Amino acid sequence: MTITLHNIEGMDPPVGYSHATAARGDLIVHVSGQVGADDDGVVADGLTAQTERALRNVARALEAAGATMQDVVKSTFYVVGWDPSQFDALVAGAMAVQADHPSRDAALTLVGVQSLFDPAHLIEIEAVAVVDS
Repeated sequence: MTITLHNIEGMDPPVGYSHATAARGDLIVHVSGQVGADDDGVVADGLTAQTERALRNVARALEAAGATMQDVVKSTFYVVGWDPSQFDALVAGAMAVQADHPSRDAALTLVGVQSLFDPAHLIEIEAVAVVDS
């Protein structure tokens, strides 16, 4: 699989993501929104822990489809009641996953939402990956 990152000329370079991602491969994997709950349905406590669990669930879904976090070309984070003061908690959860499931910069969208399907969930993460079969 080939991934090319593209950033808008003249804008400050993005940190931790890319303005656009072009990917060429044989298989496109769409991961449904994953939340911060474990296999038993126990929801992690707080945004940092839920972000970590949701990303680990994304990684597991990717692996089930034959992909890894390295193959992700686009992800969307839906965060309940988003406020920029939550940024450090979000990053801490994401960084906790990097050692076990390293990822590369990719296109990323963060959307603040009023609620998710379960009021206990603070974040839901979708991903799209492209791999060569």
